[in-house]
Amino acid sequence: MSHADVIVVGAGPVGALAALRLARTGVRVLMIEARAQDAPVRDARALALSWASRALLADVGAFPDSVPASVIDTVHVSQQGRMGRTKISHRDLGLPHLGVVVDYPALNKALVDVLAKAGVMVKWGSRVCLVNSLARYAAVTLENGEMLSARLVVLADGGALAAGLPGIRRHVHDYAQSALLAQVDFEEAPAGVAFERFADAGPLALLPHAGGTMLVWTRTSEDALRLQAEAPEQLAAELQQALGERLGRVTAVGERTVFPLALRQLNRVVSGRVVMIGNAAQTMHPVAAQGLNLGLRDAAQLAEILSDAADPGDAQLLAAYAKSRKRDSHSVVGFTHGLIRLFDGSAALTGAVRGAGMTLLDAVPPLRRRFAGYLVFGV
Repeated sequence: MSHADVIVVGAGPVGALAALRLARTGVRVLMIEARAQDAPVRDARALALSWASRALLADVGAFPDSVPASVIDTVHVSQQGRMGRTKISHRDLGLPHLGVVVDYPALNKALVDVLAKAGVMVKWGSRVCLVNSLARYAAVTLENGEMLSARLVVLADGGALAAGLPGIRRHVHDYAQSALLAQVDFEEAPAGVAFERFADAGPLALLPHAGGTMLVWTRTSEDALRLQAEAPEQLAAELQQALGERLGRVTAVGERTVFPLALRQLNRVVSGRVVMIGNAAQTMHPVAAQGLNLGLRDAAQLAEILSDAADPGDAQLLAAYAKSRKRDSHSVVGFTHGLIRLFDGSAALTGAVRGAGMTLLDAVPPLRRRFAGYLVFGV
């Protein structure tokens, strides 16, 4: 049985950040990733990173200037057919940008490169099927029967492994919705501006991406599959109706991808010598693009608390980590879930409340700055 100080399961952005920050302090880290190192990443997502998240990745060399990215300087929030809108600017926080949009494959390549450069040992093409926590160490079992042990196991995977741990329960809320993703180009899309539009058919985001925009549109699952299958002109027509002419006409619609949406949150993020971060701890609706940013803050905080630990699996340290992340995690999950409830509906009274809230944000700079800081830095 091989042994390390810390085993990190999952080599995505959250797991890689945790591993890199821990390794930098002298912790012996072993990463386990189901994907082969040279396997192509077939993931259509364009990731919206806050400027604070970009800084966390850049600090460990995982976001070099060579990574192609589109900046977000302004977020324009509005609703279809009703008054009320707000604009959040990087100037509200005195930052160079509010954030960046990067393709997952490009970020993944940067992560693979920096893990190798930092000397972090990664078992590529290895899938964990079981996690056990004992008094003095935790163990993982791979599909091929190999067993590995560590003082601490960090789960930064999709969340399936946490289900079998003692004391862990997962709250699941199925939104009965799906996210439709597509590259969409317009005649007059301004550079550096992201749009959040609470449309009658479902909230949508347009993110600056590759000289155009990446559409993320929440629809009923039936609608999302319909728009994926129909001609691009149908999506263009429905998008035009939801947006009006503020960006000019739709000039191109790229390949479309659909993801089902659900809220999943653990009742606790520590079980013995196992800790869950990122999507293993919580997944949420993509509205306001907070999921990955929250996960990166999980990774950074865990590494900070464990940086000088003689035993990274010490119960008091892990309890301190769980307490330190509870407010941020619960606030962000509650915020995104509340947005969906508030903006899912077309009743006149609900629309008036939404409009009043957006107008207030736009008219009161201190309130807008506080809200912007929440989106960029968390709670």
